[in-house]
Amino acid sequence: MKIENVKIYTMDPALGVIPCGFIEFDAGKITAVGACEGDGSGGILFPGFIDGHTHLGLSEDSLTFEGDDLNEGTDPITPQLRAIDAINPLDRTFTEAREAGITCVAAAPGSANPIGGQIAVLKTAGKRVDDMIIAAPAAMKFALGENPKGVYHEKNQTPETRMATAALMREQLFKAKKYAEALDKYEKQRQEYLDNPDENDEPSEPEFDFKSEALLPVIRREIPVHFHAHRADDIFTAIRIAKEFHLRYTIVHCTDGHLIADELAKENASAFAGPNLCDRSKPELKNQTFRNPRALAEAGVMVGITTDHPVIPLQYLPLCMSLAVKNGMKEMDALSAVTISPARILGIDHRVGSLTPGKDADMVLFNGSPFDIMSEIRQVWINGQPIKS
Repeated sequence: MKIENVKIYTMDPALGVIPCGFIEFDAGKITAVGACEGDGSGGILFPGFIDGHTHLGLSEDSLTFEGDDLNEGTDPITPQLRAIDAINPLDRTFTEAREAGITCVAAAPGSANPIGGQIAVLKTAGKRVDDMIIAAPAAMKFALGENPKGVYHEKNQTPETRMATAALMREQLFKAKKYAEALDKYEKQRQEYLDNPDENDEPSEPEFDFKSEALLPVIRREIPVHFHAHRADDIFTAIRIAKEFHLRYTIVHCTDGHLIADELAKENASAFAGPNLCDRSKPELKNQTFRNPRALAEAGVMVGITTDHPVIPLQYLPLCMSLAVKNGMKEMDALSAVTISPARILGIDHRVGSLTPGKDADMVLFNGSPFDIMSEIRQVWINGQPIKS
């Protein structure tokens, strides 16, 4: 297929913005992008939008107990939980998301537990979650601050303080590190035994530990930790723990980020900023502002804008982007924050985030500027398939 006579924001530094261009795609992949003759009156084309922190499908529309699979509140440490086992892709919020141009999301367990479980990255089109996945696990959810404190204080159970929350994280990470070392030692001894069975005793395999097993990709730096943290001190605790265990990480929410943006830039941190289109519902949100994404981007922090769906319904991601621009964020920085930047933070930029030949044909076509609330979406494609006509 071919789309032509459109203005194209490729979000690819090598291709830039094409005032009048075409894009070709086949078998779900982009095959060619370039300039063409015309006036660009066919609309404005962007990569499909990405929200890097949601609970899409885990916390269903018109929430009831039956549709609430966000938090396993019976145990504060649950790295073995997988978001894919709770996502309902037939929930109508998927339809609302893709009709608004959001083609890809990270779906995460909630923030009741210091370690909450495995995050999945998936497309917003499909009936079966297994067929929608880009990466699972894509990251591991950790949470600091008020949420775990409040949940377990009500149960009269640890953690009731920030100290205990951090201690539980360290304890399980230390166990996982020792478990990884034991497995590595076992594999080495097993290979020695197989190579020279007459000279070596057959080693005993370490006892299986489900929680530590789930954390092996974290300890081995194969996937990052997404730290739920609003307050500046919680953000620094997340960085402290990440350094102690040599973890890859991203800060989720990062509400106080604008107060410490220079420090985050020094740490080469990345962040998903938001939700901002909501009230200050708890004390740690007192510094909430739509100026936050701008401050982070200007400091050099790679930032994605998030709705934290269902806190803000996912279809309002473009509105959140627009409000960030209204509060001083550069338009290209804001567009990056819902396209290539979240793709890079999530480690899926080889698939999505820009209109580059070889990537998935996930696209959204506007009739005007996406920063104008009156603009309409003419069409959305996911894997080259039209979604909205």
